[in-house]
Order: sequence, then structure tokens, then C-alpha cells
Amino acid sequence: MTFKVERVARRVLLLLLLPLAACAGASRGPVTQGAFEPVSQLDLARFMGDWYVLAHIPTRPERDAFDALEQYTLREDGRIDIRFTFCRGAGDGPLETLEMLGWVHDRETNAEWRVRPFWPLRFGYEVLELAPDYSLTVIGHPSRRYAWIMARTTEIDEDALSGISARLAHAGFDIERLRRVPHSGGQCRAIPEGA
Repeated sequence: MTFKVERVARRVLLLLLLPLAACAGASRGPVTQGAFEPVSQLDLARFMGDWYVLAHIPTRPERDAFDALEQYTLREDGRIDIRFTFCRGAGDGPLETLEMLGWVHDRETNAEWRVRPFWPLRFGYEVLELAPDYSLTVIGHPSRRYAWIMARTTEIDEDALSGISARLAHAGFDIERLRRVPHSGGQCRAIPEGA
């Protein structure tokens, strides 16, 4: 009986992983002239810390995220601990946490990473735009299926957001799927995990 349950569980896991694996290996989609390229230089130490996700073309787990926060911590070995937290469905919804591991893929610029949510999956991560003061950034997946607009605060100027949206569209991202992430003060973070 236990053997049969384990086989079924493995099959279900495989079915869940197949679409993710396909996304991970996807090549760059159709890209027009003037497309985003990763920034020419990224100071890893300055990039670390808290980034609020203000808008995104979301992956499945983050489609109904509120108060989304990405936190980067540089390890001594050069890899990056990534902690993504958000309230599911509402500002007072349950707190969701995803711990990931990142590492620099392009050591010349530090702007292309690989991110592993869990073994064996790993995804491309490109820093496409970065404010000179490291207050705003745009991250994209090489397939152009996913993007994240993040800032050090929960505010963004509407003109800046419109400009980023236009550049993402020009680069081949489907901005019809771009979703503003509501920020209500992270009420779910005040509730102890597991409570």
C-alpha cells in the first residue's frame, strides 16, 4: 500500500514539475530591435537587501500575491540567499514564503543570475534595468514570459511605470499580463508563521 502511494505521489510531482522545467529551458522569445539587455554592471553588495515587487508578469504561485517582498542576502561563497514572501489573496491573507538560492551566471556584469527554487529546477534571471541609486529595478526571465518591477519602497511614479511597461512591450514581454501588486502594509507579516 505504501509503495503504491509513493508511486502516485512521484507521478503527481512529475506532472507538476514538467511545465516548470519547460519554462526553465525556454529560449528567448521573439525580441524586437531595442530590446532590453541585462545592465552592463551590477554591484552585488549594493543590490542586496529588500525589494518590494510593485508590478509583475507573474509566475503561477504569485498570481494573487499582495505585499510581495524579495530579500537578497549575499553569502561568503558568493551565492545569494533569496527569500520571497507575500500575503496570499489579500493584505491579511496567509503569509507565503519561498526560499531560493541564486548565483551569478555572468561574472563580468553580475547582471545575469540563475535561481533555484528547489533542486533540480533553475531559472534564468536578468537585471534589465537599474536606477543609478539602486532604488528601482526591472528583472526579466530570458523567455520574456515573466518580469518583475521592484523598488526599495512600495511607491512608484506612474510615469516611470508607464515607461517601463512600454520598454517591456518593445522587448517582447506581454504587458497585457502585467499586474500591479497591491501593498497594504503587510498585515500578514504581523501574524507569526504557523499561527
